[in-house]
Amino acid sequence: MSKRKQLRALDEAEAQELFAEQDPVEMALDTFLAEGLISAVLYPVKSGKEATVYCCQAPAAAGGKLFAAKIYRSRDHRGFKNDAVYQEGRVITKGQVRRAVQKKSRFGREVQFDLWIDHEFEALTILHRAGVSVPQPVARAQSAILMEYIGDHQRAAPSLGGNDLSPRQARIVFDSVLNDIERCLAHNYIHGDLSAHNILYWQQRARIIDFPQAVDPRFNPNAFFLLARDIENVCQYFARYDLLYDGRRISEQLWRKFKNARL
Repeated sequence: MSKRKQLRALDEAEAQELFAEQDPVEMALDTFLAEGLISAVLYPVKSGKEATVYCCQAPAAAGGKLFAAKIYRSRDHRGFKNDAVYQEGRVITKGQVRRAVQKKSRFGREVQFDLWIDHEFEALTILHRAGVSVPQPVARAQSAILMEYIGDHQRAAPSLGGNDLSPRQARIVFDSVLNDIERCLAHNYIHGDLSAHNILYWQQRARIIDFPQAVDPRFNPNAFFLLARDIENVCQYFARYDLLYDGRRISEQLWRKFKNARL
C-alpha cells in the first residue's frame, strides 16, 4: 500500500472512531441544525426510560415556532425489558436482517433500534393525519424524531398527573382520550403503554405521546391485553374525579367493534 493510501486509511479509521464516540444527542441535534429545522436548543424537557426530550426553536424565517427533539436511548439502555410483547407481529421482510434481529447480534440490535424509531415516526404521522390528538411529526434523524412541541418558552405541558382538573374538564378530557383510543384502533394502532404519565394537558386539550411500542391489533397476539390495560389505566386515573367506569367492559365493547369492522 502506498504512503498516501496508508494515510487515507488511517484518516478513515480515525473518523470512524470519532463517529462512534460522538454523543448521540449531539449527533441528532446537529442534524436538525444542519438541515435548518431548528436554530437553537432552549432547554431539556425530560429524561425518561426510552428517550430524552429537548425544547428547540425554529429559525425566525420559519416563524420561530417550538419543536420537541426526542433523542432515543440505545436499546441496551432503554427501560422496556419486555420488548418482545410489543414486537410480536411486526414483519421484517429481508431475511438476513430478520435473522440478525432474531439472533440479537450487534447489527441486529442496531436494526431493531432503527425500526423502533421508524415505528413511532410512522405511527405519529398516520395518527396525526387521522385526527388523533398526538404531536405532529416533523423530521426523523438517525436516533431522534423532531415533532410539534406541546408547551411554551417557559415550560413544557404537564402530564395529566400534574394537573388539577375541574369536574367539567375531567369529563371532557376523559371522553377525548377514549375517543382517541378508539380512533387509534380504527387505524390499527394500540398505544400499549398508556397512562396519565404520557397524556399531556395544555390549553384545555389532552395530547397522547410516546408511541414506539404501539402494536398492530391485526397481528399482535397481545393486542387485546394491551388495549384493556390502556383503558383500565385511564379509567383508574379518572376515578379520582368520580368518573367511575368499568375499563374491562369498555375494552371488550371496543374490541368487538374492531373485530366486526364497525369502527
